[in-house]
Amino acid sequence: MSTPISVVGLGYVGLPLALLAAQKGYAVTGIDCDQSKIKAISSGRSPFVDQQITKQLQKQPIKASASYDAVSKSEIVIVCVPTPVDQHCMPNLTPVISATTEIAKQLQCGRGQLVIVESTINPGICEEVVLPLLEKESGRKCGHDFYLAHCPERINPGDLKWNVSNIPRVVGGYDKTSLRLAVDFYKNVIDAPIRPMGSLKEAEAVKVVENSFRDINIAFVNELAMSFTHLGIDVVNVIDGAATKPFAFMPHYPGVGVGGHCIPVDPYYLIEYAKKNGFTHKFLKRAREINNGMPQFTVDRLAGALEKTGRHLTGTPVAVLGLSYKANVGDLRESPSLKLLKLLQAAGADVTAYDPYISYLEGVRLEDTSDPKRALQNILRQAEAVILATGHREFRTITGELLERQHVKIIVDGRNFLDKTDIVAHNIMYEGIGR
Repeated sequence: MSTPISVVGLGYVGLPLALLAAQKGYAVTGIDCDQSKIKAISSGRSPFVDQQITKQLQKQPIKASASYDAVSKSEIVIVCVPTPVDQHCMPNLTPVISATTEIAKQLQCGRGQLVIVESTINPGICEEVVLPLLEKESGRKCGHDFYLAHCPERINPGDLKWNVSNIPRVVGGYDKTSLRLAVDFYKNVIDAPIRPMGSLKEAEAVKVVENSFRDINIAFVNELAMSFTHLGIDVVNVIDGAATKPFAFMPHYPGVGVGGHCIPVDPYYLIEYAKKNGFTHKFLKRAREINNGMPQFTVDRLAGALEKTGRHLTGTPVAVLGLSYKANVGDLRESPSLKLLKLLQAAGADVTAYDPYISYLEGVRLEDTSDPKRALQNILRQAEAVILATGHREFRTITGELLERQHVKIIVDGRNFLDKTDIVAHNIMYEGIGR
């Protein structure tokens, strides 16, 4: 008989993991409070834009429900709910607390069930929040009646090489038994090394550190981009030159901003936790400030280009290409394009937007996604100025000749994605990020 497990949270993290576990022979029940997700999954469709997930669902269907009843029969329960920050950049643990409370009500005496938290949390949350809730609401004792582990999620949406099945993982446990059970589970489902950590806190810290590392390095090159704009130096050429050094340099590139569920969120978890314990992370805070400021810098680049032609943002038709936070996915979480749109609208620009992976966004005029080639031509035809905010593969067709034919005067390449030389050769004003 297959081992029954429950995966709580069927988003970009939980659903791929649930499908992988089902492929490895586990009897999986997915739990989510979003009825639209449940309906899509039950119909064999991905609740977000991902053709591979849809193919897997049609080949290997899984049960999806809003009820936590399956937890009582599960040997392993995995928490994959989101952990966002609020408008004040404070960690919002409501989804984790809610899921933990419901799971605790279903824990059964004598079953020795294992609860694994995959949601990204700051060091200490498992022991200070999750564990007390589980024990209080269940009336059971961790290490005796049930076990607790943390394995921070690692997934890279849209990456054809690295996915949930082959990315190495780290695991921390409440005690030795918790750690052993969790390591055994991940070894059964993941074809990559599983590293045991010394404690729950160490495992929690790993995720926050690896994403803070990226945030800091991106902030560094974003600051260089702003500086080099004044110095007349092409930051992309400089980074590519520095990358020829075979050691001690890892290239990161500037852009319109940082988005996604990890990099712009995780540093705040460490910042706030350290603050509560008497330490101030000045470096992390400054990196966040720089990266959060890149949408404004991008708008300023456009405003500066317009001023050179005697125009202003107010009333200017501006097309924003790309809304998702990264290329070739339809994920809007923490996307800098959302801030970019608000800044343009506040400045009085006549804004339209197009993203081949997103068909609706409240308060924004979007081009129809049914015919990507026609949609791109239509939005360019309406625009005097363009901001490319996401480097989708569909935008590779943008050339100087196309822009000239559609009478676009200015393009701000927010991802340094296009051929600058070609565009300039067609008498179109090109503004990059640090170029």
